Amino acid sequence: MMRAQQRRDFVVKLLMGWNIIPGREGDYFDYVVEVFQPGLEELGLKTTDVWYTAYGDLPQIVTGAVSSDLASLQEVLRSTRWHDLKEELLQFVTGYRQKVIPANGEYQL
Repeated sequence: MMRAQQRRDFVVKLLMGWNIIPGREGDYFDYVVEVFQPGLEELGLKTTDVWYTAYGDLPQIVTGAVSSDLASLQEVLRSTRWHDLKEELLQFVTGYRQKVIPANGEYQL
């Protein structure tokens, strides 16, 4: 039931991945909890998943945030607020990557 509801309400997902800079973990987690996550919500994005990779060649952190439509997400990605959030995040991470994909309500890479 929840999966079907999510598919109707959220059409696209911003999928992001990165590695935390060694020695910056505390600052990173403070930033994500106090600034980045609330900032995504202010922009109208809903975080659906956050994954930590303990072993393997994937990014250490993979997270997804959904939007109701592609035009809204594109507007967010062009905004000054998004640019500022991302630039500050880049002080704590390496290998940042992002892509926009159709949201299907399941784990996605």
